[in-house]
Amino acid sequence: MKLKEIYSQFAISFEVFPPKAENKNLFEELKTLKSYNPAFISLTYSAGGSNNKSFELIKDIKNIGFDIMPHFTCISSSKSDVEDNLKGIEEINIDKILALRGDIPDDITLIKQDFHYANELVNFIREKTDLSIAVAGYPEGHIESPDIKTDIENLKRKVDAGADVIFTQLFFDNGKFYDFQEHVQNAGITIPIIAGIMPVISKKQINKMTSLAKISIPAKLQTALDDYDDLKSFGIDFATKQCDDLIKNGVCGLHFYTLNKSYSTAKILDNIRR
Repeated sequence: MKLKEIYSQFAISFEVFPPKAENKNLFEELKTLKSYNPAFISLTYSAGGSNNKSFELIKDIKNIGFDIMPHFTCISSSKSDVEDNLKGIEEINIDKILALRGDIPDDITLIKQDFHYANELVNFIREKTDLSIAVAGYPEGHIESPDIKTDIENLKRKVDAGADVIFTQLFFDNGKFYDFQEHVQNAGITIPIIAGIMPVISKKQINKMTSLAKISIPAKLQTALDDYDDLKSFGIDFATKQCDDLIKNGVCGLHFYTLNKSYSTAKILDNIRR
């Protein structure tokens, strides 16, 4: 089902990543999440931004009953690389992708010159296929962007190139999300914005996320980080309140960054469905 059709009403979705080892544990976690009827599963590239060409993993996830939205990055890909991957995606009946620039590789010799920004990838995909295209949005601005105004201008380029839906980076302060929505609307962008939610599991997780991206830590969360070693229960409660508030305020959808684990996401969904 195309993204525009999915988000004609509220929907939930989950993100997973290709495991480094055996896929068995991932499939067990996905079977647990399947009972929550997600619209689809998004599948990231492997760490470091390299293209995940394992179409077998996509097929395996499809075989347990999920619709899939693979991620596509372009900074280390040529046009021929992307075109080959697009053909592979269409051959296994995938109709949606998330188009990203991707992380800049440590080895700059891996950078290709065909694509420099995600809007160029979106435009290329739109010209070559009938795929439904999602792009990323950053409620507090991309870490490489000097300010939110510049970041919204970059988002507008992706939307004008042919994006159908925006999925946000994770955030812990709903006020930042609502401010982002206002900035987006003021820029004349009208496509759905889907809120990215990551349950807090550990201090290590939060420290890693905030080192890689612009993510504010609200006072209540900071206090918990300072006071507790086991954050899983707190994280479930915190994200439940986030989701309740977002739903109350008419969010188009929730996209859960599961970290390949079902427990916290399942508990949150149990809570918001009561």
